[in-house]
Amino acid sequence: MTRKLFGTDGVRGRANTFPMTPEIAMKVGMAAGRFFTRGDHRHRVVIGKDTRLSGYMVEPALVAGFTAVGMDVFQFGPLPTPAVAMLTRSLRADLGVMISASHNPYQDNGIKLFGPDGNKLSDECEQEIEALMESGLEEGLAEPSRLGRAKRVDDSQARYIEFAKRTFPKHLRLDGMRVVIDCANGAAYKVAPAVLWELGAEIFAMGVAPDGFNINSECGSTAPAAMAAKVREVRADFGIALDGDADRVVMADETGRIIDGDQILALIAKSWSAKGELKGGGVVGTVMSNAGLERFLGNMKLKLARARVGDRYVIEEMRKGDFNVGGEQSGHIVLSDFSTTGDGLIAALQVLAVLAEEKKPASEAAHLFDPLPQVLENVRYRNGSPLQDARVQSQIKTSEARLNGCGRVIVRKSGTEPVIRIMAEGEDEKMVRAVVREIAGVIRDAAG
Repeated sequence: MTRKLFGTDGVRGRANTFPMTPEIAMKVGMAAGRFFTRGDHRHRVVIGKDTRLSGYMVEPALVAGFTAVGMDVFQFGPLPTPAVAMLTRSLRADLGVMISASHNPYQDNGIKLFGPDGNKLSDECEQEIEALMESGLEEGLAEPSRLGRAKRVDDSQARYIEFAKRTFPKHLRLDGMRVVIDCANGAAYKVAPAVLWELGAEIFAMGVAPDGFNINSECGSTAPAAMAAKVREVRADFGIALDGDADRVVMADETGRIIDGDQILALIAKSWSAKGELKGGGVVGTVMSNAGLERFLGNMKLKLARARVGDRYVIEEMRKGDFNVGGEQSGHIVLSDFSTTGDGLIAALQVLAVLAEEKKPASEAAHLFDPLPQVLENVRYRNGSPLQDARVQSQIKTSEARLNGCGRVIVRKSGTEPVIRIMAEGEDEKMVRAVVREIAGVIRDAAG
């Protein structure tokens, strides 16, 4: 059985259209609740969300589903995805849920599920939950006396703030450091500025006025230019841009130059390796990670293990090789010593710790290699993926031959949007751009 509802990061889609409807949300709650009901104890599920308007629709539907199968529900309100993962473990919940479409615009929403260990569910678990949704849910309904209860947890933000602060080295402070923090009008709009301020930084907060519609809108990690401009305007030492649910991050040095996920991995790998804290002999990246990162790590006798795109696959590869650092170029950084999933704020704190310890400007400390020219382009489609078209496959082979072993071509279907993502990388930037342009043109023709 293949998954129909779940993609690379849970269930996701346009709000109030299939599959992000109240009916589907309620069925996810009922099926996931049944799947994680094991034993006679009172089962509990924790739910967090970001700031999208549609969260007010999705959350009650999930609560109805969970309580209908006898689960007690603890509602956190707006809270980062990694905080929900952490609190799932901390509160000994049987299941954790995050309502978010991450970096997508407000029109979209999604449902991410975490097991009792705080890890995202495997493909196999998601398949079993889908099977329960399709096979009828009536037999799993609780008796009236066993219905679940729902209540708000008022101190969830304070719990995460203290947790995040504990990941920062105890002997260091951020006193005297000027930091811009862009919260994308999303889930971290309260907790991220609080953590940085309590560690001593002078903060300049952006994206902290959510209205249900402005999440990720010209702000946050998908539009870091606003953060970079603010860094230059206020002469800050450092800039941080989170996405809507704060599981990814993009940073900027004091000149406003962007620091992406590959540079973050390089910096943390160098710092942790020097302290003897890096496990696995290197880090985990993805097929999209720049070859410049691989060369940099190689010069330090460290390896880059490549996983499929998606932080869940990065985490799987980390477990296989006993790595404790992994991530994606887009800014999902997973530090398993602290968290079971990507955490943009904790990744930023590790970079800030290096700046505080080495007393170096970010422009010197956080740009450790020159990336190879890499060109990305997205092509939207409507009905059916055009990747199977013979013309597309032929063009990809032709393009790979043009690079002649001096570069890479990656063409893949997004797991979260109806988009084909094209990436080419190589020494010759003109050729790389031409290759991407040619492939994109053929895909557009095939998509009609």
